Amino acid sequence: MVEVGQVAKQANGAALVRYGDTVVLVTATAAATPREGIDFFPLTVDYEEKQYAIGKIPGGFLRREGRSTENGTLSARMIDRPIRPLFPKGFRNEIQVVATVMSVDKNNAPDVTATIGASVALGVSNIPFAGPVAAVVVGLVDDELVINPDIEQYHASKMHITVAGTAEAIMMVEGEADQIPEARVLEAIFFAHEAIKEIVAFQEPIYAELGKEKAEIKSFGIPEDIQEAVNAYGHDLLEAAVKNPDKKAREAKMDEVKEEIIAHFEADFPENLKDVDAAVDKLMKNIVRQMILNDGDRVDGRALDEIRAISCETGFLPRAHGSALFTRGQTQVLSVTTLGSMSEDQMLDGLTIENRKRYIHHYNFPPYSVGETKPMRGPGRREIGHGALAERALLAVLPDETEFPYTIRVVSEVLESNGSSSMGSVCGSSMSLMHAGVPIKAAVSGIAMGLVIGEDGKFQVLSDIQGIEDALGDMDFKLAGTEAGVTAIQMDIKVAGINRAIVETALSRAREGRMFIMGKMNEAIAVPSPELSSYAPQMLKMQIHPDKIREVIGPGGKVIHKITDETGCKIDIEDDGSLFILASDQEAAAKAKSIIESIVAEVEVGRVYMGTVKRIMDFGAFVEVIPGAFGASGKEGLVHISQLAEERVEKVTDVVNIGDQIMVKCTEIDRQGRVNLSRKAVLRQALKDR
Repeated sequence: MVEVGQVAKQANGAALVRYGDTVVLVTATAAATPREGIDFFPLTVDYEEKQYAIGKIPGGFLRREGRSTENGTLSARMIDRPIRPLFPKGFRNEIQVVATVMSVDKNNAPDVTATIGASVALGVSNIPFAGPVAAVVVGLVDDELVINPDIEQYHASKMHITVAGTAEAIMMVEGEADQIPEARVLEAIFFAHEAIKEIVAFQEPIYAELGKEKAEIKSFGIPEDIQEAVNAYGHDLLEAAVKNPDKKAREAKMDEVKEEIIAHFEADFPENLKDVDAAVDKLMKNIVRQMILNDGDRVDGRALDEIRAISCETGFLPRAHGSALFTRGQTQVLSVTTLGSMSEDQMLDGLTIENRKRYIHHYNFPPYSVGETKPMRGPGRREIGHGALAERALLAVLPDETEFPYTIRVVSEVLESNGSSSMGSVCGSSMSLMHAGVPIKAAVSGIAMGLVIGEDGKFQVLSDIQGIEDALGDMDFKLAGTEAGVTAIQMDIKVAGINRAIVETALSRAREGRMFIMGKMNEAIAVPSPELSSYAPQMLKMQIHPDKIREVIGPGGKVIHKITDETGCKIDIEDDGSLFILASDQEAAAKAKSIIESIVAEVEVGRVYMGTVKRIMDFGAFVEVIPGAFGASGKEGLVHISQLAEERVEKVTDVVNIGDQIMVKCTEIDRQGRVNLSRKAVLRQALKDR
């Protein structure tokens, strides 16, 4: 259900969207005048997650929401990508779309709801926008495609792909899959598109009935006489400059040619040198695109489906638990694996279905990777987005925590970038995990595909795009997977949608490219290392009865702290009694295990023990048969006075005193759990054995 006109009436457009009990308010606001001095469209999308939406009070000292969570950032990117191409070219008014998640029913995704809300808010506003647009999630449950799976279906689904589009074409694809064949992924995307068409049709009457008259805008463009003059003078110079396989040399030559062209027209257009600069950029874009469309030529001389030179190396860092250096052309990524205890998993303080994760992937893109200088700050939207994509790509092949009870962190350091660094991260991380000894199910490789579409509809799909082809092309289609199928997918476009033929071609070419890349990776490492690095922590798993957990922990954690201090091990205990000992070596792990076994050990009927007399009573002696350790209480039982000796005993102290060590046999554990011991039974057995 969509409500328009009741709330947020001072925004240019607003929509309150209800999907089950999920409620998202989306507003669209525009500046009245263009922003001066910029050459891009200033669109900002913010996705605000409110903890009250799930009945929680935020953590931290201030008890209020802070900066956006990673999920919020990813959701904002997801809304941005399908709507951005639908604004007029040359639009320079600042636009801000704000999605505020006010209530969450976990059966109904708020990010998909917000995308629809953004389309409605823009559609009813006076902001020029070529919508409607809609988004859905497609899942695969019991081999059946499902639109917007509920929480039960979500957990059973082998696919979770978000698709956005208009009635005519696909605008955005993003998600993960459990090694699903490309043909099935293609089917899923266009199965989703049929549902998108229905949601678009639902919005069209809202646009027609409630939409405001669109504002007239000042569209910024290059004067025709300047563009024509630059084309005539600069075409051959730029065409020669752009054909160079080396990124830095090409950029240096292009900058040199640009300066020459601007200097040439300084006298003719002294007041319009910014337009001359823009005209040079536009000419360069047209040259590169026409080379690809008409001749099948790329700036570095490769064929359209040719992959850049690849080199792979594992064990690059001597002390890391696992590391791999992946180089493809002038893109280079170092991925480093670190293993930790299960308690080191990441807590997710957001509105997602999951609240913890044991596989963490971080992606860093320092300025030196592209030969630039700028302040080093925290991760931005690019870093968060690329890290999440690489994380999704590898989730499907990770071992279950029962098989490999470690928290796993991989950090991908982009050391050099000329396009497709996120997919380089996937390849490097797959090798790094194997080098660390993580028993992943299969190797994962990734590739970025590009696209150039002509005005006549002719298109060319490019394999393994580099930076200039991403910047000047119409699509960045990233695909990762194993030999069996797709594990992650992300598609961004700069045009008003793409058709089935383009997606099908891109998927097919991507598989060919991935298999070539995987072959190069397998030459460096084809299977996981049989043993963990000597620097990786050793993990030992035990299972204890849940009722024994409190004994291992002790009052206020006293017992477990003593064990960790004594052995140097880290110990994690789960509610079901699963106990994990993380140690620097096997000897320390074995010592911790021995101590814990003594704490949780139970007295067994029929077994003989060497015990210590702890208490004397008139009716018998209490003997500790399993000593307590590190503050934990020991296990003791009663030797009744009649069971102290063969002959009649008048006083207990005639036979034993506190501190004496005696051999006893457990003869009974009664219904109340009381242990009965006998010294007499041991003495009788000794006489028989003589």
